[in-house]
Amino acid sequence: MKVLLLSDVESPYFWDYYEPGRLDGVDLILSCGDLSSKYLTFLVTMGRAPLLYVHGNHDKTYDLHPPEGCDCVEDKLVTVKGLRILGLGGSILYSGGPHQYTERQMAWRIRKLWFQIKRAGGVDIVMTHSPAQGLGDDTDYAHRGFACLVKLLDQYKPRYLVHGHVHVNYGHDRPRILHRGETTIINAYERYMLELPD
Repeated sequence: MKVLLLSDVESPYFWDYYEPGRLDGVDLILSCGDLSSKYLTFLVTMGRAPLLYVHGNHDKTYDLHPPEGCDCVEDKLVTVKGLRILGLGGSILYSGGPHQYTERQMAWRIRKLWFQIKRAGGVDIVMTHSPAQGLGDDTDYAHRGFACLVKLLDQYKPRYLVHGHVHVNYGHDRPRILHRGETTIINAYERYMLELPD
């Protein structure tokens, strides 16, 4: 199964220089925020794979013009193609804008999901915009990760945490893939193809 991960920057490969067939074989698309709704609508139309998204801290127009044909998974757990996927968008509160949360607010969002996770028998992929604290975040205040996401990983042990917010090109030595326990953490900046066994 091929899962296309996206975040923060519209990929020229799929947008400016798109050619028919580039999305062939993609089974699922996960958007981790801060992408144009027109871009997401285009991808779900051309690729014909389900597209799930969470909000980034710059997604101010989604309420007025949501991505068409796409499914918002904020604060819920959904099962798609056998994968249990949990969505928690937004970033740390730094300017008072939409989709920004304090550590306490994000922890409360996670606590409210416990029954959905229990009923599903766990979670395979956690989709966030912000990274977990110390696991791919940055040193400036706006790009700090959430400590409560680390607790979520330790408690529920998802196979993957997929996030955006911290651009890979912020630093040449910034790893795209990290690990914590049984969880692989992937920075979805621009695009990343995740291949899962069928």
